[in-house]
Amino acid sequence: MKVVSFLPAATKMIYDMGLQEYLHGVTFECPKEAADQPKVVRCILEGKNYSSIEIDRIFSASKAQGKSLYWVDDELLESIAPDIVFTQDICEVCNIDTVCTETAVMKLSKTPKLVPLSPNNLQDVSECAITIAKALGKEEVALKYLASLQNKTEYILDQLRANKAPLKRVMLMEWIEPIYNCGHWIPFQIAAAGGIDMLSNPAGDSIVTQWEKVVKYNPEVLVIAPCGFDKTRTLEEMSLLVTKNNWDLLEAVKNNQVYIADFDMFTQPSIGTLVDGIQALACMFHPNIFKADKRISEKFINFSDAKVLQF
Repeated sequence: MKVVSFLPAATKMIYDMGLQEYLHGVTFECPKEAADQPKVVRCILEGKNYSSIEIDRIFSASKAQGKSLYWVDDELLESIAPDIVFTQDICEVCNIDTVCTETAVMKLSKTPKLVPLSPNNLQDVSECAITIAKALGKEEVALKYLASLQNKTEYILDQLRANKAPLKRVMLMEWIEPIYNCGHWIPFQIAAAGGIDMLSNPAGDSIVTQWEKVVKYNPEVLVIAPCGFDKTRTLEEMSLLVTKNNWDLLEAVKNNQVYIADFDMFTQPSIGTLVDGIQALACMFHPNIFKADKRISEKFINFSDAKVLQF
């Protein structure tokens, strides 16, 4: 059986579950484990270092013109002749959507089965792992995989209860300019880590959020994890936030509780990376209870520790 993944999160879960022998093609932005896999999906932003503002403008213009940011290497896909293609219909900015995938598949001499993965909440993401494994006839692998991850989240919950940890008032930003709140599964991650984000949109799309609303909400903890950006890339754009009116008045800023985090723990919906995100958030929200191990600690940084930045 040959599988092509048009979704980085699906690719990540395939590798996490040890099912990569079935994988024969991925997207240009799939995780490092798939570096040697043929790249079937490409993007007009690939290899470019656009700013947050420029990326938002390019997407808005493409959407207004009814165009996609992504394209498929039809010849490569034809040569692979996949039996299954995993795709999504959540965000046309982050990944190629099912409509574009269907258009590409229609051109193939062999028609593969399309398996859309479109989670809205954390439980949906777990079910996506089962969907992937079941499509490959390996459902039991997914169940074992999920059980190991559940042990990690249950440990966090147990510690929060044992320490009677108060809920922290949090905001997680999915984009800097314009500011986007967080949506879909991320509010559930925040809750699992001992926080609450009242500006979020659980199980729904993230939306543009005015800075004045952020100031009025005044989060105790501010987590900045723009989609597609690792923490180094995000730090390059922090001047867009720190120069805003009343930045220094935010409780999170005054108490050194502003964090920069890699996007793949939040906006890449692989259940394994999302559990990493819950662990990282727990360390940000309740550092007196949780200490990050080396792997997790490398995924986020306290903004006050980034002394090398100059604005």
